[in-house]
Order: sequence, then structure tokens, then C-alpha cells
Amino acid sequence: MPELKRNPPKRVSLITLGCEKNTVDSEVLMGGLRHNGVRLVNDAANSDIIILNTCGFIESAKRESINSILEAVEMKKSGSVKEVYVAGCLSERYRAELEAEITGVDGYFGTEDFERIIKSVVPEAEMKTGADLRYELLGERVLTTPKFYSYIKISEGCDNPCSFCAIPIMRGGHRSKSPEEIAFEAMMLAGQGVKEIILIAQDLTYYGLDLTDERTLADLLRRLVKVNGIEWIRLMYAYPAKFPLDVLDVMASEEKIIPYLDIPVQHASTEVLKSMRRGITRRGTEELIEKIRSKIPNIALRTTLITGYPTEGEREFEELEEFVTEMKFDRLGVFTYSVEDGTTAEPLGDAVSEEEKRRRHARLMDIQREISFEKNLAKIGKHVRTLIEREEDGIYYGRTEADAPEVDNEIAVHSKKQLDAGMFVNVMVREVDEFDLVGDAI
Repeated sequence: MPELKRNPPKRVSLITLGCEKNTVDSEVLMGGLRHNGVRLVNDAANSDIIILNTCGFIESAKRESINSILEAVEMKKSGSVKEVYVAGCLSERYRAELEAEITGVDGYFGTEDFERIIKSVVPEAEMKTGADLRYELLGERVLTTPKFYSYIKISEGCDNPCSFCAIPIMRGGHRSKSPEEIAFEAMMLAGQGVKEIILIAQDLTYYGLDLTDERTLADLLRRLVKVNGIEWIRLMYAYPAKFPLDVLDVMASEEKIIPYLDIPVQHASTEVLKSMRRGITRRGTEELIEKIRSKIPNIALRTTLITGYPTEGEREFEELEEFVTEMKFDRLGVFTYSVEDGTTAEPLGDAVSEEEKRRRHARLMDIQREISFEKNLAKIGKHVRTLIEREEDGIYYGRTEADAPEVDNEIAVHSKKQLDAGMFVNVMVREVDEFDLVGDAI
């Protein structure tokens, strides 16, 4: 009997837009595709199929996602690709509108439609995976980050009632992954050479409430520090209201959990926080920050703020300026408010002009620039442990414990010896600017 001729594997380009949570989703999906014989390619123009994992968080992210969809559709019209699929938050929330407005897309999917996406790409007769790719193929993740660090999403969705946020609309309520599953994922990543794991969720501190009726992030951390090969564990996105203080005890006692915490406070005015439905006051926020710094004196605190919220008048903004000046966060990012459909803040409208939002944004970043420079000056002559990420023109670049990938600062490292990406080195700081450092490898 003549051997049946198999079709060549389909070439798929997966484009990820938005946050690190989308990155993890894309990596799991890519693992499922590759497991089923799909050839993954980086160049969209050299693919048969484009899959876009979209973001719908804020207005600018929506525009970027829509523009990316339109570009992919144009590539299909020109014949350079055959099929276009759209997934993720934007598609989850606005599927009907997208289907009506943008023709040429072969399928729209939500945030967790992994199996349906793979079935659309892979003929049913060639399917190998089971039904629950999110949990069955953790070991198949295709890492898109540098090989020495990776994100672990410890939960999905969110139960917090923040007035400005549409994440619960797009991703549903909070669902914790089991500690066994997370530990297994960490071991798989360590086996691939990952040295830094970055824990992410809509709210890390909510972890475990749906499993045990208690916040159990501290217990999870105690389990993860036992994973061989992992040297840094970084915590991102810790909601300040009802923060579980036992987490600080674990951070203070475990060397692998680096002294870094991303704790998005969003605002300082108690009245604005009340309208935002954040469940905490300015005084409560300040007391929490004081407790964190008391327990872990060398901690680097990152936060994010929203300016231009509808109830933020000049007095409330001045209060926010004062707060930023007094708190002296190590890292700080600022978003300008945008109205999100279906949120409880939508009826408040958009009272602050775009010009005023930009002015306030610039003012907050000017304050932070001065704070960052002052903190960097204090590092001159000190040694910092650094994770090397790359080399350019004979100079190495890396991150310290105080710096998360993509969003924080860098250190330029001069070394007489060759340094490899993923290597930890001690660096003496000798020069600084407002954000970045320069030093010599010890």
C-alpha cells in the first residue's frame, strides 16, 4: 500500500498584545499548537495563519489591538497569509462588535478558548491534546521571554470591585490555581533553565480565598522556595486592601524571595479611592507601606497611579502629588484615566480634559524622576546583585533585584571577563542618572 502523503505543517505566527498575563496565555497556546504538529514562526509575513492575542484594558491598548487586526486582515487580502484568528480580552468583550465591523477574520475567541483555537488550526484527525490545555500542557509552554526568567500566573480573573476596571468583565471572577499545579509549573520552568520566576495575577494577595476561605499566598511562597534552580522569586500586582501581612514574614526570611513588591495603589485621595471602590483610605495605604518597609527595610516598592479620574479635582490631584513626594516609591508608573464600557465609573463620564490629564501625568513623573535620581545617588559605591540579560558593543546590561523586566530600570555593566545572559554577578555602582545605573563587575 502506498504511503499516504501528509500535508506540510501549518506555519502559525502568534502576536501577543497587552500584559504579561496575555504572554503566559500565548505561551500555553503555542505549546498546544506545537504539540499538535504546528510550526511556529516569528515572522507574520512568513506564516500561513496569524493569531492575535489582544488586549482590551484601556483605550490605547484597544486601538493597538484593532490596528493589529486590520493589518493582519490586509495581509490576508493580499494573499500573504491564509487565515486570521483573534483571541484575548478585546475579542472576549467586543466579539459581536468586531464581527460586525471587521470582515476577513476567520474566527473570534475569548481569553480561555485554547482548545477551540487549536481545533480551528489543526485538522481534527491530527489533534493530540486533551480538552483542558491550560492545565495539561503547562510543561509544553513555549517561552517567549529570555530563557532565564518567566512569568507564572497563579490565578485567573478578579473579584475586586474597582470602578474603573473592566478586567472582571473580560476575564470573570477570581479562580486560584492549585499550589501543586503552580509548583509543578515552577519545576518545569526551572528544568528549562529559568532562574527568576515572576508571580502575576490580577491580585496576588487574593490567592487561595476560593480554595480554602483564607489568603494563602504565604503558604504558596514557602512551597516555591523549595524548587531547585529558581534563584529569584518576584511578586507583582499585590492589591493593598486586606493585604495578608504573613507574606512579609516569608519575604523577610526567605532569600529567594527578593525584596521587591509591586503594589498598585492607584490614588491617594480618600475620596477618590472611595469612588474607585478600592476598599482602603489614604491613611490605610500609608500604614501598610510603613509596615512593609519596617518588616523589609531594603525593599523596592513599585506602584501605579491613575490620574484624571472623574472625581479628581485640583485639590485631589495636589493630595496625590503630596503623597508621591512623601512616600518616595522606588518605581512608579502613571496611567491617564479612560472611560471603560460597563464599569461602575462609566456614568461619571470623563470630566478631566485630555490636556489636563497629560499635564498631571507629566507632573507626577517629574516628581518621581527626582525621587529616582536621589535614590540612585545613594547607590554609588555600593554592590548590587545583577542578573545579566544581554551584551551590546562590549557592555553588558542587566537588572538588579529592584527591577522587573520591561517596566523598570537597567544597569550597564563593565567587565573584563565575559558575562553570559542569565548569569548573576555582583556589580559596584559608579555612575547613575535619573533611572539607570552604571557599574563594574566584581
